[in-house]
Amino acid sequence: MPNYNPRVIEPRWQKYWEENKTFACPDPHAPTVAGKPKIYILDMFPYPSGSGLHVGHPEGYTATDILSRQKRMAGYHVLHPMGWDAFGLPAEQHAITTGEHPSINTKNNIDNFRRQIKSLGFSYDWDREVDTTDPNYFKWTQWIFLQLFDTWYDHDQKKGRPIAELPIPADFKSEEEKRKFIDSKRLAYCAEVPVNWCPALGTVLANEEVIDGKSERGNHPVVRQPLRQWLLRITEYAERLIDDLEPLDWSESIKQMQRNWIGKSEGAEVDFALASGAAKIRVFTTRPDTLFGATYMVLAPEHALVESITTSEQKSAVQAYREAAARKSDFDRTELAKEKTGVFTGAYAINPVNGKQIPVWIADYVLATYGTGAIMAVPAHDERDFEFAKKFGLPIPLVVQPPEEWFKKTRSTPENLTEAYCEEGVACNSGLLDGLKTAEAKQKIIAHLEAKGAGTRRINYKLRDWLFSRQRYWGEPFPLLHELDSEGKPTGNIRPLELKDLPLTLPQMADFKPTGSPEGPLAKATDWINVTIDGKKYRRETNTMPQWAGSCWYYLRYLDAKNPNAFCDPAKAKHWLPVDLYVGGAEHAVLHLLYSRFWHKVLFDRGHVHCPEPFQKLVNQGMILGEMEYRISAETYEKHRAKIEELRVIPAHVKNEEEEYYVLRLADSETAKGKNLPDEQIEKRKGRTFLVGTEVELTGKADKMSKSRGNVINPDDVVKEYGADSLRLYEMFMGPLEATKPWSMKSVEGVYRFLSRVWRMVVDDRAETNVLSPLVKDVEPDAETLRLMHKMIQKVTEDTNGLRFNTAIAAMMEFSNHLTGKEVRPKSVLETLTLLLAPYAPHMAEELWNVLGHTTTLAYQAWPKFDPALLVEDRVEIPVQINGKIRAKLMVAADLDQAGLEKLALTDPKVIEQITGKSIKKIVVVPKKMVNIVVA
Repeated sequence: MPNYNPRVIEPRWQKYWEENKTFACPDPHAPTVAGKPKIYILDMFPYPSGSGLHVGHPEGYTATDILSRQKRMAGYHVLHPMGWDAFGLPAEQHAITTGEHPSINTKNNIDNFRRQIKSLGFSYDWDREVDTTDPNYFKWTQWIFLQLFDTWYDHDQKKGRPIAELPIPADFKSEEEKRKFIDSKRLAYCAEVPVNWCPALGTVLANEEVIDGKSERGNHPVVRQPLRQWLLRITEYAERLIDDLEPLDWSESIKQMQRNWIGKSEGAEVDFALASGAAKIRVFTTRPDTLFGATYMVLAPEHALVESITTSEQKSAVQAYREAAARKSDFDRTELAKEKTGVFTGAYAINPVNGKQIPVWIADYVLATYGTGAIMAVPAHDERDFEFAKKFGLPIPLVVQPPEEWFKKTRSTPENLTEAYCEEGVACNSGLLDGLKTAEAKQKIIAHLEAKGAGTRRINYKLRDWLFSRQRYWGEPFPLLHELDSEGKPTGNIRPLELKDLPLTLPQMADFKPTGSPEGPLAKATDWINVTIDGKKYRRETNTMPQWAGSCWYYLRYLDAKNPNAFCDPAKAKHWLPVDLYVGGAEHAVLHLLYSRFWHKVLFDRGHVHCPEPFQKLVNQGMILGEMEYRISAETYEKHRAKIEELRVIPAHVKNEEEEYYVLRLADSETAKGKNLPDEQIEKRKGRTFLVGTEVELTGKADKMSKSRGNVINPDDVVKEYGADSLRLYEMFMGPLEATKPWSMKSVEGVYRFLSRVWRMVVDDRAETNVLSPLVKDVEPDAETLRLMHKMIQKVTEDTNGLRFNTAIAAMMEFSNHLTGKEVRPKSVLETLTLLLAPYAPHMAEELWNVLGHTTTLAYQAWPKFDPALLVEDRVEIPVQINGKIRAKLMVAADLDQAGLEKLALTDPKVIEQITGKSIKKIVVVPKKMVNIVVA
């Protein structure tokens, strides 16, 4: 027979789709689009790494492709594009190592990713492909940056407006003062800020890229130091970024992650005068009601006042501590610090509510980038302050009364607390606040502080302005010129490039190595950096944009990817936006989404897009882990060694030195890292796993796929052995899209067998070519087949639209089981099954559609519809129990009443046999469910 052979079928249909541009999405004005509802289905586009795809990557792509194919068949105007997030550090590091320009490596990686993705049959419109490193793309990234540079935030109108509309005070004494005022309002601005500087990599790193004071990539030392950086004033949009989450169809957990990152908190700013009278320390607190319990203050080591307030006796200790803190990331200081450290500055401040002098310390658990970089420490009611006060012997007065149960639980007394009480309660030991509940106490103390001029009501955010500079070569150049004076020094005036001068491309360079200074590699390109316009000398910016820049807006360029005159035609944006479904990994749940939403809101405020949010529905696919490994402890192995080796199983390696265990492999595998134990050597008993025929208990564990673990599965290998349709179908059949699941090559084989079974239902197993089986006839299906088919159509339709792909596949498998073995297979039924299977296994479905007598692609065939009237079961199977045990089954009319069921049950031969000679005590009848006869 012509066996199901995906290696022949799949390339043929991929070639057909490409040559015929089957999935090219027409623009909104095209005649074929008229009256069709639109749907924009988007994948988070990949970074094209040198290692290519592993089977975890296509999970989300498969999900969106299935929905895209189904929606085309259902009559939708579908936009489903793909592109590449191609700037970034890995490509540049490769260039530094090999001397090969990063554009070459990037192109090669993109070509490989594109080949792999096309081999899986995804229905992308490749005419809309984007690449963030393409000058035709980053021309508009630069243009959007210039929109940010030209925008200020109007808090009255709650929107960004052009700099030309900024109200400028009339009392500036010079143009320089006026220029500084304008620059201080821009959404894109330059400032000196403390950053994570890595001299070896020659760039600033995000907090997430620093682990234990070293770079995540390369393990190089990182220091904290102030540098001139470009920043984006995302904080101006903090409130809108929170409020506009509410109507979005995102999971509550993702929304909460965004809210937590923005970190809105309401409280007060309070001024503590220094006892020396030299200055004031301003703090922000969400609990001003605890002011009477502030017994010391803490400044961040980088705080501007540290140097001036430190006494001569404490100077050396403070300096040493500041240097040590500079070697830690914010994450190390706040999340990983197990023990509180700090140094007394020698200075004292005055608590504004009781006039008491309190010592001022520095400690690295306070960050210069949050709030004011200073805190009032209330150790009785803050865990970090409590730990610090305990260590350094500082007072811990109680100013919020805990309930009696808390004292009992913690074994505390008011004079000797064993931990901090951080909940709300009733104020005590707090003068004018005594007896007030926390909410009332907050309002009263804020009013008191404002009356005294010692504080004010304030809303604060944990969100910081977005650090937008990288000291690297492989990134978008900033489209700005810094004006120089006659001596070649910057004047502070910045000249933005005009649209006609974009894109500003990178200079060709042979040396990409970091300079070790904040200038970055571009500082070496002197001919490119120095510019003269109308007799004025300028210097280009030597920083480049971060990788985030290109990925902030790519979903917009897909709408009009070839437009040379605008980032997107407004009419196309109005038709397609917002994105109807966005699918990607949860690792982008905060920063990418936050940054994209911010850029989109600025474009909305400036009138370039019509909607305030880019992504209406968001789904995060779960992670696909490596294959399940089975392990035993070293002790168990020694105890059962003879039996284990008899089964030709060997311990491959010890994974953990502290708690030794072995990973088991087949003894006849080529290497110790060979195949996992096959199913036949494993058995399940009462929910536990054992080596077959033994009492040797196994522990199953699947790890995240990574090259270091040696458990990466290349989709090329799966496609070669089982075909792309099997890979697609298996990835969706593994479990719910959002779940984390272990890979199993054995299960891929099971899905392949299902596809082969469907193939044999349609294709003649005696012919030499793919022709229709003689068992397929143009006849009407029987009533049961018709009912089951419409039940399948309903299930597959609803579950596909609900992204419940695993249960949709199960429904098709169940129906195919019903057809298997039938002597006559109605052609219309097989056509329906083929159409339902098409989004999931498109190559095989196209081939079967062709064999069924159709000469065109099924990509735009009408999606089958179910008839609700045919879903009603006219006959049902009713179990008959005798004393609770099933003794017979009756096929009866679905609407048979209680009396009829009882009569049929009592006349059934099997039932008569069981009850003869016994007395019937009771008969319980549940229509459509069961009959239970109780006998003595």
